[in-house]
Amino acid sequence: MDKNKFQNPLGMCDILPQDDFYYQKVINAGRKILDFYGFERLETPILEAADLFSRGIGESAEMVEKQMYVFRTRGKEALALRPEAAVPTMRAYLQHGMNSWTQPVRLWHFGSFFRYEKPQAGHHRQFNQFGLKYFGEKSPTADAQIILILTAILEELGLKNLTVRINTVGDSNCRPSYKKILLSFLKNRKNELCSGCQGTIKTNPLRIFNCKNEKCRHLLSEAPQIINHLCPECHQHFKEVLEILDEIKISYVLDPFLVRSFDYYTNTVFEVGLSPEKKEKPEKKETEETEDLSGAENEEEEEQVEIQAGSLAGGGRYDKLAKSLGAEEDIPACGWNIGVERVIEAMKAKKIRPKSPTAQIFLAQIGILAKRKTLRLLEDFRKERIKIFESLGRDSLKNQLARASDLGAKYTLILGQKEALSGEIIIRNMENGQQVTVDQKDIIKEIKKRL
Repeated sequence: MDKNKFQNPLGMCDILPQDDFYYQKVINAGRKILDFYGFERLETPILEAADLFSRGIGESAEMVEKQMYVFRTRGKEALALRPEAAVPTMRAYLQHGMNSWTQPVRLWHFGSFFRYEKPQAGHHRQFNQFGLKYFGEKSPTADAQIILILTAILEELGLKNLTVRINTVGDSNCRPSYKKILLSFLKNRKNELCSGCQGTIKTNPLRIFNCKNEKCRHLLSEAPQIINHLCPECHQHFKEVLEILDEIKISYVLDPFLVRSFDYYTNTVFEVGLSPEKKEKPEKKETEETEDLSGAENEEEEEQVEIQAGSLAGGGRYDKLAKSLGAEEDIPACGWNIGVERVIEAMKAKKIRPKSPTAQIFLAQIGILAKRKTLRLLEDFRKERIKIFESLGRDSLKNQLARASDLGAKYTLILGQKEALSGEIIIRNMENGQQVTVDQKDIIKEIKKRL
């Protein structure tokens, strides 16, 4: 690539027109369901004080140490591009006195977030999240309800066969004692862990469960489970969450080693992704060689291949987050975030295509006077909320009719120099080619009649 030709920054992608339909589909599907449940939109700034995240997420968190985009303004103020949503949303909740509002406060957001990490499929340095935040409700019912809403939105997008993985990480009453038990288990096996996990043990041993190294994962499968070391209150909370999910028929998988990446999580944590799909191997033609295969080898031939999608969304409860940001007391809170790009990739993989705007009407114009009148006509159609397409840059009627045909228009309105002077316009039926001339003042009425 010529060094003088600019490209988008690594890990920060353009959203092209054909992809925008997917983004609009996600936000429209989510908004429809969240409006029903009484959630309202809140958007925080893309830039926040850098210290906000170190206090809310934890100074030793990988995101704070390695992934935040931090810079100083001319006034020497340290700002960060927001890497996640829960902390700035809690900041806004506290700053604007939402704790004095009628509780619970239900909020949602849709916007860009930034993390400096290795770009890969579904993971970009600039990415979009659709999220929900639920403040002021400590009941396990809130945990179950936000999971219900999350699965409803993903299903509305056409993503079926979802897997809900769920766990609890306890709270400040029971987690410290569990950490000691976990550390005791890990100390004798420290040399078997990868270098990253060896460093994690010193800061927050729970984060070790996020490691993707196969050797570490195998070792950690034998680690003590936090669910066996909960205080009575946390045990009861999680038990009720699972009972409510059973009642509302949300299937789930209890994953005793699921933890989230941030220190602020307490009690319930969960992730939602697509269930593994079974894909049959292509059938092989029988030959003399294959006919004599043993039974075991035949079974291998018929073996099915699993296709596993990664997590599409995740969240949990964070009742202690408010205090870490300076609040005098805990504020019950829970929420989740959907990785929009991951969802779009899943939709494309399953050949789920959002409907693009249909072009029932196309307006063709010929000559400078017709172009001038076209702009007024377009406004008349817009006010009547009738979708109409045009191609003002083209003068050739043949080219414009071809464009109308490509768009699948039912009718083309033709406005030439003669019609512009006489105050008339031609309506052409694109299916049979029949044309009729009507007064321009009656065009809206005539089109409504035909549609």
